[in-house]
Amino acid sequence: MIKKMKLIFFLFTVFYLFSTGISAQQQRFPKPEFESGYEQPSTITPEPRALALEYFDVLVLLVVLSLATWLALKKRSRQGILWLSVFTLIYFGFYRNGCICSIGAIQNVTLSFADPGYAISLTALLFFILPLAFTLFFGRTFCAGACPLGAIQDLVIFKPLSLPKWLNKTLGIIPYIYLSLAVLFAATGTDFIICRYDPFVGIFRMDAKFHMVVLGISFLLMGMFVARPYCRFFCPYGVLLSWMSRFSRWHLTITPARCIQCKLCTNSCPFDAIDFPTNEKEVVKSGLGPKKFLTYALLIPLWMIMGIFAGERSHTWLSKANQDVYLAELLISNPEMKNDPDNIDVQTFLASGKTMETLVQEAEVIRRKFYFGSMIAGGFIGLVVGMTLLNTVVFRKRQDFEPHKGNCVSCGRCMDYCPVEK
Repeated sequence: MIKKMKLIFFLFTVFYLFSTGISAQQQRFPKPEFESGYEQPSTITPEPRALALEYFDVLVLLVVLSLATWLALKKRSRQGILWLSVFTLIYFGFYRNGCICSIGAIQNVTLSFADPGYAISLTALLFFILPLAFTLFFGRTFCAGACPLGAIQDLVIFKPLSLPKWLNKTLGIIPYIYLSLAVLFAATGTDFIICRYDPFVGIFRMDAKFHMVVLGISFLLMGMFVARPYCRFFCPYGVLLSWMSRFSRWHLTITPARCIQCKLCTNSCPFDAIDFPTNEKEVVKSGLGPKKFLTYALLIPLWMIMGIFAGERSHTWLSKANQDVYLAELLISNPEMKNDPDNIDVQTFLASGKTMETLVQEAEVIRRKFYFGSMIAGGFIGLVVGMTLLNTVVFRKRQDFEPHKGNCVSCGRCMDYCPVEK
């Protein structure tokens, strides 16, 4: 506990000195002053960097991923992983302002497929691919030491509580819903909701709306007792990492040799990611067997149909998040809004020279995209619900204590509890 407090003190000291240094700098070109009193909004993303510096960020990511993998699998050092995560938080979090991150790159990749006119940068593509590639071979070492969002949550873990299995599985559906909405909104060119509602980016940049500051602080306070709540129950990139990690050939193990069944590691994981040896007597007593398995398996298509139906029914409401759709509906229902000089959206549209017919046509195209996209997203969520229920009646025979390949973030805490020496 004392070591962790020292780490937190050191981290915030470095951050304070760094942030004060940035604030002392002046803009090269000052912001224009408007006689009307209009104030420029804060930029959503940091200022662009030189191409060489962007490639340097990729190099840093590659080095950090390599070090995290080596520390977790070869060196088996929890302390090393912790210090690496501190560096990640300082560099990718506070220095790089949390942008670009692998989590937000999901949207860039999606938009590049959906819109032929959008060209994704090589750095964004590498930030998306490299962690997935490492995870496919070595497990979620990106989460352990290379993700600033995970690092800031990991440092505030104070007294983690173990959540019931049913609650873990239920909350575990939320990242799939978030991923579906993020892909849908990016594919339709509506918004990058992962970046807009990143709970920690306001902390990294020391500049955010009040409700986002409250959200970020709430996640950190919650993270003192429910370890890494954003990573476990919200992160959409975690879904992809979990899929990749399940196929990893080299993955972090609790013990470097044969497990001696000492049970010292049972309470070591704050993320409930350790699978216990299978108790066959409890499996028999539970009454779960082939009959329930077949029933749950046959219900999966029904869940998908229900999801498709829900997506179809909600596409109109979801499409209103798009600016063109919203503006078209606003002007159709209230034509007098064209004479409102205080409505910036309407006045911007009028100044663009577009006709009302053009706006309506563009809105109809976007709404059709939402129609098909919402049904696909709904079907996907239905599949996830069905597979989650099916997984509750599937028991894999285990003789040792093992980290769950999908849920384990390779933080290395469990290794310190194992008395077996390599």
